[in-house]
Amino acid sequence: MNLAPQVSTAELSDADLDDVSGGLAVGSSAGLCVETPVAAVAADVLAVVTHEGVAVGTAAQAATH
Repeated sequence: MNLAPQVSTAELSDADLDDVSGGLAVGSSAGLCVETPVAAVAADVLAVVTHEGVAVGTAAQAATH
């Protein structure tokens, strides 16, 4: 009995590979953190553009000491 795993291969075009790997994308992000003796505040923003559309996200955090 042969217990070795069987592997098959296939040719992928560049266009098919772009779809499998997520395609082309451009992204940018920025963040800011301010700390004082009383509190800390942080905020960030993220934007990603692909051939499927645009995604934008934001986050903010605040904490007291």
